[in-house]
Amino acid sequence: MFYTTHSSRRKSDAAALPALALTLLLSAISGQAHAADTFGSYAKPYAATSYWNSMPVAPVLGNSGIPTSQYYPLVGESSSSTGVFQAKSTDGPVVVTSDDGGPWDPDSGTRHDVTIPHWPADTKPAAGGDGHADIIDPIAGVVYSFWLLKYDQGRWKAEQVTWSKLDGGGWPDPAHYYQGSRAAGVASSAGLIRTAEMTDGQPYFHHALTMSMTNNGLSAKPTYIFPATSADGNAATTNTGPFPEGGLMMLPASFDAQALSNPMLRRVAETLKRYGAYVTDRNYGTPYEIYAEIGSGFDLNKNGWDQAAANDLEKMRVAMRQVVSVGGWVDGNGATFTPDNNLNILSMRGKWQAQSSMPVAPFDTMQQGVVFPAAPTQAVQMNNWNQGLPVTTWGIPAPGTKMRVTAVTTGGGKFRLRATNGSGTLFDTNNMDNGQYVDIAWPGPGTSYWLYATSAVNQVSSVSVTVKKAP
Repeated sequence: MFYTTHSSRRKSDAAALPALALTLLLSAISGQAHAADTFGSYAKPYAATSYWNSMPVAPVLGNSGIPTSQYYPLVGESSSSTGVFQAKSTDGPVVVTSDDGGPWDPDSGTRHDVTIPHWPADTKPAAGGDGHADIIDPIAGVVYSFWLLKYDQGRWKAEQVTWSKLDGGGWPDPAHYYQGSRAAGVASSAGLIRTAEMTDGQPYFHHALTMSMTNNGLSAKPTYIFPATSADGNAATTNTGPFPEGGLMMLPASFDAQALSNPMLRRVAETLKRYGAYVTDRNYGTPYEIYAEIGSGFDLNKNGWDQAAANDLEKMRVAMRQVVSVGGWVDGNGATFTPDNNLNILSMRGKWQAQSSMPVAPFDTMQQGVVFPAAPTQAVQMNNWNQGLPVTTWGIPAPGTKMRVTAVTTGGGKFRLRATNGSGTLFDTNNMDNGQYVDIAWPGPGTSYWLYATSAVNQVSSVSVTVKKAP
């Protein structure tokens, strides 16, 4: 995990100060130059404080380099990348289905058909084996990310559909732990070199990039680190390298990007010196691949094999390192800030059972809660499947950690959390209205958690919760 402060560094404070001053100066220039940019939009997804849009201050780099593999590194658009399609209010809905009960929805843990409210007519999946495509819907404020998308016999089908908030952080949290079609849990469009950036005249791209590595670069333990929440399913048994998914890779400040022969790679290298690239996926046989949007025209070999560009990619491979700590962060507007890494760990997903005569209201992934229709009788339902607990290695609180349970409800709904073990009840928050909270000591292993949702009467209501470290 990144830390905003650290007591010791592998270089002296005197050496770090010039880097800090340079970073702040560059970020101020960046903020002035891009004051008109709108974060959380089709052109610039996610918040200004997203790690995708933020620059690390005085990063300290590790020692391990990216190993060679079967092929040269890659930068540009490829069949493993994705197209990014903008939804408009005039675009009609499309139901995405599959031959196996609907696409997999990791957030709810179920398969079901998914209705996309605004489907761009030009949507086209990537030709590679992952069949990536992302739809950015500014009307709904959502980024939809598809895996194995295809148009088959008059229907759109996908193996997996996920979503993230367009104005959010661009990374999952332990509760909504999978928000994209990359192995790290992020949208395949996050960190892309976009088509519009190709001709904007800037010396570097004003966001972190996204990259994949092959098995001998990716690590088996850990397979991922913060801010990633996942990795490839067999990563622990097939990876042999030093770098976990979620790791931030950078070129050192001393790297001479302007000495590279290819002008586009100079821009990439300058970006890697300032923002870096997050490891989000695995490829086959390529030391690293940095992705550009399909249709962007970013092709280093459009006029035939370019050995000079391949040599540049190798120079970057030799110099690139993982960030092991940072002195701070500068957001997309050029302001220093401390990231809020106190993330929700509890989801409302799982199987709900009626505790009254009313029908069960299921988990609604878009609202991250249970939504009750208006009814003349109050409904009470319970979920003790414990599927909403964090599945991330870094999201599980240590036993005894002081946690704050806060009800997030609308329309008069109520939330309750109870924990039990073999000795009986450990704690019970009782019913809580919206905004009410209870501080608890997080129990240890062997605990069962019982979630309760209670509806309002004669009006639509919803019930959700956040569980975060208490102040």
